Amino acid sequence: MQIVIVDSSRVVLQIIASLIEPRGHDVHAFTDSAQALQFLAATPSVRVLITSVEVRPLCGLELCWSARLLAEERRPLHVITMSSARNVRSLAEALDSGADDFIEKPPSAEELNARLRAAERLITMQEELIRLAETDPLTGAYNRRAFFDRARMAAEQGGRPGRISAILADIDHFKRINDEHGHDVGDLAIQAVAELIAGDGIGGRLGGEEFGLVLPGCGLAEAIARAECLRESVQALCIRGSKHAISLTCSFGVSTWIEADDVPALIKRADIALYAAKGRGRNCVVPYQSDAGLAVAS
Repeated sequence: MQIVIVDSSRVVLQIIASLIEPRGHDVHAFTDSAQALQFLAATPSVRVLITSVEVRPLCGLELCWSARLLAEERRPLHVITMSSARNVRSLAEALDSGADDFIEKPPSAEELNARLRAAERLITMQEELIRLAETDPLTGAYNRRAFFDRARMAAEQGGRPGRISAILADIDHFKRINDEHGHDVGDLAIQAVAELIAGDGIGGRLGGEEFGLVLPGCGLAEAIARAECLRESVQALCIRGSKHAISLTCSFGVSTWIEADDVPALIKRADIALYAAKGRGRNCVVPYQSDAGLAVAS
Protein backbone atom coordinates (compact mmCIF):
# COMPACT_ATOMS: atom_id res chain seq x y z
CA MET A 1 0.00 0.00 0.00
CA GLN A 2 0.96 3.63 -0.40
CA ILE A 3 1.13 5.22 3.05
CA VAL A 4 1.59 8.86 4.08
CA ILE A 5 3.21 9.55 7.47
CA VAL A 6 3.12 12.99 9.08
CA ASP A 7 5.10 14.01 12.15
CA SER A 8 7.08 17.09 13.17
CA SER A 9 10.12 14.94 14.00
CA ARG A 10 12.21 13.47 11.19
CA VAL A 11 13.51 10.90 13.67
CA VAL A 12 9.98 9.64 14.36
CA LEU A 13 9.29 9.53 10.63
CA GLN A 14 12.42 7.43 10.06
CA ILE A 15 11.50 5.06 12.87
CA ILE A 16 7.97 4.47 11.60
CA ALA A 17 9.12 4.12 8.01
CA SER A 18 11.68 1.52 9.10
CA LEU A 19 8.90 -0.48 10.75
CA ILE A 20 6.60 -0.70 7.73
CA GLU A 21 8.79 -0.43 4.63
CA PRO A 22 10.16 -3.99 5.06
CA ARG A 23 6.56 -5.18 4.65
CA GLY A 24 6.53 -3.85 1.08
CA HIS A 25 4.65 -0.60 1.70
CA ASP A 26 5.53 2.61 -0.16
CA VAL A 27 6.04 5.33 2.44
CA HIS A 28 5.80 9.10 1.87
CA ALA A 29 6.98 11.09 4.92
CA PHE A 30 6.14 14.73 5.70
CA THR A 31 6.95 17.11 8.54
CA ASP A 32 4.58 19.74 7.08
CA SER A 33 0.91 18.74 7.37
CA ALA A 34 -0.25 21.16 4.65
CA GLN A 35 2.19 19.62 2.19
CA ALA A 36 0.99 16.17 3.21
CA LEU A 37 -2.62 17.16 2.49
CA GLN A 38 -1.65 18.50 -0.95
CA PHE A 39 0.08 15.19 -1.69
CA LEU A 40 -2.99 13.24 -0.55
CA ALA A 41 -5.24 15.30 -2.81
CA ALA A 42 -2.94 14.78 -5.80
CA THR A 43 -2.29 11.07 -5.17
CA PRO A 44 -5.55 9.09 -5.00
CA SER A 45 -3.62 5.80 -4.80
CA VAL A 46 -2.65 6.55 -1.16
CA ARG A 47 -4.62 4.20 1.05
CA VAL A 48 -3.39 5.00 4.60
CA LEU A 49 -2.60 8.24 6.43
CA ILE A 50 -0.70 8.02 9.71
CA THR A 51 -0.43 11.38 11.42
CA SER A 52 0.60 12.68 14.80
CA VAL A 53 -1.84 14.96 16.56
CA GLU A 54 1.03 17.40 17.20
CA VAL A 55 1.82 18.66 13.67
CA ARG A 56 1.79 22.05 11.94
CA PRO A 57 0.54 24.19 10.24
CA LEU A 58 -2.64 22.07 10.26
CA CYS A 59 -2.97 20.23 13.53
CA GLY A 60 -3.39 16.48 13.29
CA LEU A 61 -7.12 16.65 13.94
CA GLU A 62 -7.59 19.22 11.16
CA LEU A 63 -5.56 17.00 8.85
CA CYS A 64 -7.77 14.02 9.76
CA TRP A 65 -10.90 15.98 8.95
CA SER A 66 -9.54 17.27 5.64
CA ALA A 67 -8.38 13.78 4.68
CA ARG A 68 -11.83 12.39 5.49
CA LEU A 69 -13.39 14.93 3.12
CA LEU A 70 -11.10 13.62 0.39
CA ALA A 71 -12.20 10.08 1.14
CA GLU A 72 -15.84 11.07 0.70
CA GLU A 73 -15.10 11.33 -3.03
CA ARG A 74 -15.57 7.53 -3.15
CA ARG A 75 -11.96 6.95 -2.30
CA PRO A 76 -10.81 4.37 0.28
CA LEU A 77 -8.56 6.03 2.87
CA HIS A 78 -7.76 4.69 6.32
CA VAL A 79 -6.66 7.36 8.83
CA ILE A 80 -4.57 6.50 11.91
CA THR A 81 -3.68 9.17 14.45
CA MET A 82 -0.73 9.00 16.85
CA SER A 83 -0.09 10.77 20.12
CA SER A 84 2.34 10.38 23.01
CA ALA A 85 -0.57 11.23 25.32
CA ARG A 86 -3.07 8.39 25.12
CA ASN A 87 -6.23 9.20 27.01
CA VAL A 88 -9.97 8.97 26.50
CA ARG A 89 -10.30 12.60 25.46
CA SER A 90 -7.54 12.38 22.82
CA LEU A 91 -9.02 9.17 21.45
CA ALA A 92 -12.53 10.64 21.26
CA GLU A 93 -11.31 13.83 19.56
CA ALA A 94 -9.37 11.84 16.98
CA LEU A 95 -12.30 9.56 16.14
CA ASP A 96 -14.71 12.50 15.99
CA SER A 97 -12.33 14.25 13.58
CA GLY A 98 -12.51 11.40 11.09
CA ALA A 99 -9.74 9.04 12.26
CA ASP A 100 -10.33 5.30 11.95
CA ASP A 101 -7.75 4.27 14.53
CA PHE A 102 -5.54 5.69 17.29
CA ILE A 103 -2.13 4.46 18.49
CA GLU A 104 0.49 5.59 20.96
CA LYS A 105 3.69 7.20 19.72
CA PRO A 106 6.10 5.65 19.07
CA PRO A 107 4.25 2.45 18.17
CA SER A 108 5.74 -1.02 18.36
CA ALA A 109 6.40 -2.86 15.11
CA GLU A 110 3.98 -5.65 16.01
CA GLU A 111 1.11 -3.31 16.86
CA LEU A 112 1.61 -0.98 13.92
CA ASN A 113 1.82 -3.75 11.32
CA ALA A 114 -1.18 -5.54 12.85
CA ARG A 115 -3.21 -2.35 12.56
CA LEU A 116 -2.06 -1.90 8.96
CA ARG A 117 -3.15 -5.46 8.15
CA ALA A 118 -6.57 -4.64 9.59
CA ALA A 119 -6.62 -1.44 7.55
CA GLU A 120 -5.79 -3.41 4.40
CA ARG A 121 -8.72 -5.75 4.99
CA LEU A 122 -11.11 -2.84 5.43
CA ILE A 123 -9.76 -1.02 2.38
CA THR A 124 -10.18 -4.13 0.24
CA MET A 125 -13.83 -4.35 1.27
CA GLN A 126 -14.35 -0.62 0.63
CA GLU A 127 -12.82 -0.89 -2.84
CA GLU A 128 -15.14 -3.77 -3.70
CA LEU A 129 -18.18 -1.86 -2.44
CA ILE A 130 -17.17 1.18 -4.49
CA ARG A 131 -16.66 -1.03 -7.55
CA LEU A 132 -20.12 -2.55 -7.14
CA ALA A 133 -21.71 0.88 -6.64
CA GLU A 134 -20.03 2.47 -9.67
CA THR A 135 -19.96 -0.19 -12.36
CA ASP A 136 -22.57 -1.59 -14.68
CA PRO A 137 -22.82 -5.31 -13.87
CA LEU A 138 -23.15 -6.42 -17.50
CA THR A 139 -20.27 -4.48 -19.05
CA GLY A 140 -18.02 -3.42 -16.18
CA ALA A 141 -18.17 0.16 -17.48
CA TYR A 142 -19.20 3.09 -15.28
CA ASN A 143 -22.92 3.12 -14.54
CA ARG A 144 -24.96 6.28 -15.16
CA ARG A 145 -24.39 7.80 -11.73
CA ALA A 146 -20.64 7.17 -11.71
CA PHE A 147 -20.34 8.43 -15.29
CA PHE A 148 -21.90 11.77 -14.38
CA ASP A 149 -19.84 12.00 -11.17
CA ARG A 150 -16.59 11.42 -13.07
CA ALA A 151 -17.64 13.83 -15.79
CA ARG A 152 -18.36 16.55 -13.21
CA MET A 153 -14.95 16.02 -11.62
CA ALA A 154 -13.29 16.34 -15.04
CA ALA A 155 -15.29 19.49 -15.76
CA GLU A 156 -14.22 21.05 -12.45
CA GLN A 157 -10.59 20.51 -13.42
CA GLY A 158 -10.73 21.52 -17.08
CA GLY A 159 -14.21 22.61 -18.09
CA ARG A 160 -13.65 25.54 -20.42
CA PRO A 161 -14.91 26.28 -23.94
CA GLY A 162 -13.59 23.83 -26.51
CA ARG A 163 -11.55 21.82 -24.01
CA ILE A 164 -13.94 19.05 -23.00
CA SER A 165 -16.39 17.20 -25.22
CA ALA A 166 -19.01 14.48 -24.99
CA ILE A 167 -20.12 11.65 -27.26
CA LEU A 168 -23.37 9.75 -26.88
CA ALA A 169 -23.83 6.47 -28.76
CA ASP A 170 -26.84 4.25 -29.25
CA ILE A 171 -26.95 0.80 -30.89
CA ASP A 172 -29.15 0.95 -33.99
CA HIS A 173 -32.21 -1.34 -34.16
CA PHE A 174 -31.25 -3.01 -30.89
CA LYS A 175 -34.76 -4.35 -30.27
CA ARG A 176 -34.53 -6.25 -33.53
CA ILE A 177 -31.35 -7.95 -32.32
CA ASN A 178 -33.07 -9.06 -29.11
CA ASP A 179 -36.21 -10.19 -30.95
CA GLU A 180 -34.40 -12.18 -33.65
CA HIS A 181 -31.45 -13.58 -31.69
CA GLY A 182 -32.42 -13.44 -28.03
CA HIS A 183 -31.31 -11.35 -25.07
CA ASP A 184 -28.09 -13.32 -24.63
CA VAL A 185 -26.91 -12.12 -28.03
CA GLY A 186 -28.14 -8.63 -27.22
CA ASP A 187 -26.00 -8.71 -24.09
CA LEU A 188 -22.97 -9.70 -26.19
CA ALA A 189 -23.62 -6.73 -28.46
CA ILE A 190 -23.84 -4.35 -25.51
CA GLN A 191 -20.62 -5.75 -24.03
CA ALA A 192 -18.76 -5.41 -27.34
CA VAL A 193 -19.79 -1.78 -27.82
CA ALA A 194 -19.02 -0.94 -24.18
CA GLU A 195 -15.51 -2.32 -24.60
CA LEU A 196 -14.92 0.01 -27.55
CA ILE A 197 -16.36 3.01 -25.71
CA ALA A 198 -14.25 2.43 -22.60
CA GLY A 199 -11.00 3.59 -24.17
CA ASP A 200 -9.37 6.94 -23.44
CA GLY A 201 -11.72 9.25 -21.61
CA ILE A 202 -14.64 8.66 -19.25
CA GLY A 203 -16.91 5.99 -20.69
CA GLY A 204 -20.09 4.55 -19.26
CA ARG A 205 -23.31 2.74 -20.01
CA LEU A 206 -26.15 5.19 -19.47
CA GLY A 207 -28.91 2.62 -19.76
CA GLY A 208 -30.14 -0.02 -22.17
CA GLU A 209 -28.17 0.27 -25.40
CA GLU A 210 -27.01 3.87 -24.82
CA PHE A 211 -23.44 4.81 -23.93
CA GLY A 212 -21.63 8.01 -23.01
CA LEU A 213 -18.04 9.15 -23.41
CA VAL A 214 -16.59 12.37 -21.99
CA LEU A 215 -13.24 13.48 -23.40
CA PRO A 216 -11.28 15.93 -21.21
CA GLY A 217 -8.91 18.17 -23.14
CA CYS A 218 -10.69 17.44 -26.40
CA GLY A 219 -12.25 19.98 -28.76
CA LEU A 220 -15.21 19.43 -31.07
CA ALA A 221 -13.25 18.50 -34.20
CA GLU A 222 -11.21 15.92 -32.32
CA ALA A 223 -14.33 14.51 -30.66
CA ILE A 224 -16.06 14.17 -34.05
CA ALA A 225 -13.02 12.29 -35.37
CA ARG A 226 -13.06 10.05 -32.31
CA ALA A 227 -16.76 9.33 -32.79
CA GLU A 228 -16.17 8.47 -36.44
CA CYS A 229 -13.43 6.01 -35.45
CA LEU A 230 -15.83 4.42 -32.96
CA ARG A 231 -18.55 4.23 -35.60
CA GLU A 232 -16.22 2.37 -37.95
CA SER A 233 -15.04 0.06 -35.16
CA VAL A 234 -18.62 -0.83 -34.22
CA GLN A 235 -19.49 -1.48 -37.86
CA ALA A 236 -16.54 -3.89 -38.07
CA LEU A 237 -17.77 -5.95 -35.10
CA CYS A 238 -19.01 -9.48 -35.72
CA ILE A 239 -21.24 -10.92 -33.00
CA ARG A 240 -22.09 -14.62 -32.86
CA GLY A 241 -25.87 -14.81 -33.19
CA SER A 242 -28.30 -17.65 -32.55
CA LYS A 243 -28.61 -18.38 -36.29
CA HIS A 244 -25.67 -16.60 -37.87
CA ALA A 245 -23.08 -13.93 -37.17
CA ILE A 246 -24.54 -10.45 -36.95
CA SER A 247 -23.12 -7.01 -37.52
CA LEU A 248 -23.92 -3.81 -35.65
CA THR A 249 -24.06 -0.10 -36.22
CA CYS A 250 -24.32 2.81 -33.81
CA SER A 251 -25.50 6.38 -34.11
CA PHE A 252 -23.45 9.12 -32.45
CA GLY A 253 -24.12 12.60 -31.12
CA VAL A 254 -21.26 14.95 -30.23
CA SER A 255 -21.12 18.18 -28.21
CA THR A 256 -18.42 20.39 -26.73
CA TRP A 257 -18.17 22.65 -23.69
CA ILE A 258 -19.42 26.22 -24.07
CA GLU A 259 -19.30 29.30 -21.84
CA ALA A 260 -21.08 28.91 -18.46
CA ASP A 261 -21.75 25.24 -19.25
CA ASP A 262 -22.36 22.27 -16.98
CA VAL A 263 -22.23 18.51 -17.49
CA PRO A 264 -26.02 17.90 -17.77
CA ALA A 265 -26.24 20.57 -20.48
CA LEU A 266 -23.21 19.15 -22.30
CA ILE A 267 -24.77 15.67 -22.30
CA LYS A 268 -28.19 17.04 -23.25
CA ARG A 269 -26.77 18.66 -26.39
CA ALA A 270 -25.02 15.42 -27.33
CA ASP A 271 -28.36 13.65 -26.82
CA ILE A 272 -30.09 16.10 -29.17
CA ALA A 273 -27.39 15.44 -31.75
CA LEU A 274 -27.80 11.68 -31.24
CA TYR A 275 -31.53 12.02 -31.85
CA ALA A 276 -30.74 13.88 -35.07
CA ALA A 277 -28.37 11.08 -36.12
CA LYS A 278 -31.19 8.56 -35.65
CA GLY A 279 -33.44 10.72 -37.82
CA ARG A 280 -30.85 10.94 -40.58
CA GLY A 281 -30.72 7.23 -41.20
CA ARG A 282 -28.55 6.00 -38.29
CA ASN A 283 -24.94 4.78 -38.46
CA CYS A 284 -23.61 8.33 -38.62
CA VAL A 285 -21.96 11.02 -36.48
CA VAL A 286 -23.82 14.28 -35.86
CA PRO A 287 -22.27 17.18 -33.91
CA TYR A 288 -24.33 19.75 -32.08
CA GLN A 289 -23.83 23.23 -33.52
CA SER A 290 -24.02 25.56 -30.53
CA ASP A 291 -24.09 28.76 -32.57
CA ALA A 292 -27.07 27.69 -34.66
CA GLY A 293 -28.70 25.67 -31.89
CA LEU A 294 -29.19 22.79 -34.27
CA ALA A 295 -27.54 19.46 -34.88
CA VAL A 296 -26.09 19.06 -38.36
CA ALA A 297 -24.57 16.04 -40.03
CA SER A 298 -20.79 15.81 -40.12
